Amino acid sequence: MEQSKAGTKAGRRSRSSVRRKKRADYYDYSLVAVIILLICFGLIMLYSTSSYIAQMNYNDDMFYFKKQALISVGCIVMAIGISMLDYHLLIKLTMPLYGAAIVLMGLVKTSLGHESHGAKRWIQIGSLPQFQPAEVAKIAVIVCLSYMIVQMGKTVKTLKACMVLAGLGGLQGLAAYVLTSNLSTAIIIFCITAGLIFVAHPKTRPFMIGLALIAALAVIGVMILSKTLETSSSFRIRRILVWLHPEDYASGDGYQTLQALYAIGSGGIFGRGLGNSIQKLGSVPEAQNDMIFSIICEELGLFGALLVLVLFGYLLYRLFFIAQNAPDLFGSLLVTGIFIHIALQVIFNIAVVLNLMPNTGVTLPFISYGGTSIMFLMIEMGLALGVARKIRFLEPEFIM
Repeated sequence: MEQSKAGTKAGRRSRSSVRRKKRADYYDYSLVAVIILLICFGLIMLYSTSSYIAQMNYNDDMFYFKKQALISVGCIVMAIGISMLDYHLLIKLTMPLYGAAIVLMGLVKTSLGHESHGAKRWIQIGSLPQFQPAEVAKIAVIVCLSYMIVQMGKTVKTLKACMVLAGLGGLQGLAAYVLTSNLSTAIIIFCITAGLIFVAHPKTRPFMIGLALIAALAVIGVMILSKTLETSSSFRIRRILVWLHPEDYASGDGYQTLQALYAIGSGGIFGRGLGNSIQKLGSVPEAQNDMIFSIICEELGLFGALLVLVLFGYLLYRLFFIAQNAPDLFGSLLVTGIFIHIALQVIFNIAVVLNLMPNTGVTLPFISYGGTSIMFLMIEMGLALGVARKIRFLEPEFIM
């Protein structure tokens, strides 16, 4: 009888050992999959959107497609390589990266600065491809503020700490505006700064009050501007006026906006069909860049627009998941900053195309044409995957 009880206890211990767990590394293949889906979808839409213009201008309908496809493949490999590195290496590079961003933006004012489409925002170093240094500032702000918040610890809730963080982010935003005349990037940097401070601060009410005041002042300012500055020569003021009354500027600054709206309206539920856009035949200037979402709506309709939103929604969900399960605060804040950046760019781009806000020149991540944009976005994705790789879950180990 006693032997039977002993055997029973031993059996229970044996069965419980079947559920014994071990710590296992994690790699977010779901994030990799949605990134590749977005890039592939973007390449398909880029070819459809740009083939006519590329044929007319370069006698090669795949001119834009080939360039974007080549850099996209290279950037995917680069992102996977970055993900294999320990993201804590960024801690030692925080201040050099912060300083380098300002120096690179300063180079725009020198002979290295390159002008395109009436804006001098790029730099060209030798035979290297030109790039926008303001994109470096976005990553610099995310890394620097994440590190500073970790160093501040509980003191981050003090007014002094918030002012220091706001100053660090604000300096990069100011540099982007002054040195590269890139207001849209400056706004994104300011919003990333505010978002990271909001996430790190234990209180929500002051931020909600501040946001409400800013929104109220913005509405009042727009109402005043629309009545007093119709004759202003500032292109930024004209953008606000075009946003408010695009039909009054149909033959000038409002032409692109109206043509984009016509493209969206003609798409209906399922669109004209892939490759069958009419507006891309020169009616929507630079359709492969900021306005590519309007061509998606025209060719694929509401269905295509919702598909894009679902893909971006899932991408943001994966970033949120990584931020929530990051092994430390630095990794969590790093991915949170990336989440804020991508969310802002998607919202700004689609809002501009729908004429819900003035034209900002913000590209649609992973879909719009642009080597600089895809390169720095994939650097951020590599960092997010690097944080995800450090997540450890408990998995069952079955013992026979």
